[in-house]
Amino acid sequence: MRPSTLRTLKRAAELTRQNRLTEAVLIAEPVILAADSYEGDEILRWLADHATDFTGENGEETR
Repeated sequence: MRPSTLRTLKRAAELTRQNRLTEAVLIAEPVILAADSYEGDEILRWLADHATDFTGENGEETR
């Protein structure tokens, strides 16, 4: 994945955690749509592996 794509995804995650979803989508959508099929697959894997980056959760159950 291109470094600029990764930076954009990380920034979108940061904005989402700050409840700025509209801004997150506005910066991430063009990058995702411009990706070729190879990079698109990498983006999907990154998103699946880093879902908690968007929620701010650490993946552990709290009681």
